[in-house]
Parts: sequence; structure tokens; C-alpha cells
Amino acid sequence: MTIRERALGAFYGLAVGDALGMPTQGLSRETVVELFGRLEGFEPGPEANEISRGLPAGRVTDDTEQAVIVAEALVEGRGRVDAAVLAERLLAWERDVAARGSLDLLGPSTKRALTELQGGASVEDAGRWGDTNGAAMRVTPVGIATPPQPLHRLVAAAADAGRVTHNTTIAIAGAAAVAAAVSAGVDGSDVDAALDAGERAAEVARTHGHYVAGADVARRIGWAVALVRGRDPDDALDDVTELVGTSLATQESVPAAFAIAALSPDDPWRAGLLAAGLGGDSDTIAAMAVAIVGACCGLGALPADAAHVVRTTNHLELEPLVDELLALRVAATGAAS
Repeated sequence: MTIRERALGAFYGLAVGDALGMPTQGLSRETVVELFGRLEGFEPGPEANEISRGLPAGRVTDDTEQAVIVAEALVEGRGRVDAAVLAERLLAWERDVAARGSLDLLGPSTKRALTELQGGASVEDAGRWGDTNGAAMRVTPVGIATPPQPLHRLVAAAADAGRVTHNTTIAIAGAAAVAAAVSAGVDGSDVDAALDAGERAAEVARTHGHYVAGADVARRIGWAVALVRGRDPDDALDDVTELVGTSLATQESVPAAFAIAALSPDDPWRAGLLAAGLGGDSDTIAAMAVAIVGACCGLGALPADAAHVVRTTNHLELEPLVDELLALRVAATGAAS
């Protein structure tokens, strides 16, 4: 398996997980079971879901679309995300999806930060209170473009990519955890090693950004993974919902994604189905979980028709972008040697 296959597994994995979680986002776990039973594949947005109602099976959400925006900004910035460019493109993205009639708009932290920025706040201050999972949901391209070592450089890259909207200790720790797990997978690690890398990155990242009160992301990742390891998935999913949590909060959704990855370390498709069954912020949790497992297992571990569905339904061709991100990774590796 080549590094390119693993990188494609991460980015297409994000999109596949996102699309699996699209119809169940915002619903309770009980409602998901009522509507779908045991999920077996892509489903259209059900009438009961006011966010995804009417969307076709296989449609991605803001998770994938904003990750593409970050990837493009990384490539244009030669490995650095220009905060002003990212802010402008996120605002343009919201105008576009609103025009399409979608209710799946910018998250609360991103919306508040961009409003602050438009009002004259500095880049450092605009994301002062951004503690939800927007930075983590769109950070996978940073993990593809940045080698796992040295760890402090990867953490800084994750922080830099989200700073304009999520400049807090909690949000940066969550983003760094996902980026490090993806990067380790792209580098050849299995899921256990990738999850460990993510936990270590969250530990390093806890001193980055403005302090906000909340549970420690690194410790919650370790606890969530230990909570589910070796468990029956149905019982484990109940605990992920009721104990770990599936809300927009970084300290809930990121550990939940790591727990799902631990439940399905060799099968990214199954990881996406399990995450979609959670309800809550299931599209984001599934996107992060499948990006991690996909990075470790490669694109070939996803069903070929699953990748085809997200490509065709969303007019999504990620190969050229992944190649450009990997070129940045090679350049960063050379610079560090």
C-alpha cells in the first residue's frame, strides 16, 4: 500500500463518513434506530430531519466541503493557511449553501468568529471563544500534508489552520488529535498507533490558544478508547452516546470519533456505519473516524461503490488535491531532515 493510497483513504474516508452520517445528524440514537434500524449504507435525508431533509443518499455536508476549502488554502499557501483567505472562503461557502436552500450552515464558533472578524477583531482574537468541533472536522488535509514528526510542528500546523475560528485550548487539542492520527496513518501506522499519536498530540496542544473551561481532550480520548475496546459494538455505542457524548463540543465528538475508530480498526466502512448510528453530530464524528481508519487502511479498504457514490453525487474529485497535499508533505519532510 502506497502513501498515496493511504492519503486517499483519509480524504475519501472523510467524505464517505460524512455522507453516511448526513441523514442521522441531529437525531437521537433512539430515533435513528426507529427510522433506519441497523444502518447498512447511504440513506437519503429523512423527512424527520429538518437539517438533511430531502438530500439524496451519498450527499456530503459541511465537513467535507470545508475540508476541501482548507486543503485548497493549504496548497495555495504552500503549507500555511492564510487566515484572511480562509475566512473569506468560509463566508462565501455559507452564502452558496444558503442559496441552495440548505440549513447546514456555519457552526456556532465559526459564525461568531467570522462576525467578529468582519467587525474589526484581529485574527488572534476572532476565534477567542471557538471551542466546538469545526477545526477538528476540517483538519484532515493538514494530517495529509504534514508528517507526524516532529510532533510540535504538526500541532502548530493544526493550530494555524483553525486559529481564525477556533483559537482555544480545547478546539486546538481536538484538531491536533485528528490531524496527528491521520498523519500517522498516512505514514503507515495501524489504528492503535494512530490513536496513540492523536492522544499525544492533544496533550501537546493543550497549551495552545486561549484557555476555555472544559474537560481535557487528551485524557477523554484515552478514556473513550479504553471504554469501548473489546466491547460488543451495540453496547459500546450506547456508552459512546450516554457517557462520551455526541454533541458539537470538541471534548465529546473527538473522543467519540476515536472510540469508533477503536471499535472498527480494520474496516473504515463499518466505522462509518457505527458512527452514523450514534445520531447527534454523527456526520462529523463519522467523518473524523473514517478519515483516521481510512488513513491506516487505505482507499482499497472502502467499498469501491462507496467512493464512487460520493464522487458522483457530489462531483468530488479529490485525487489532484491529495497529490498536491502529499507534495507539501514531501517538502516538509525534506525541510526537517
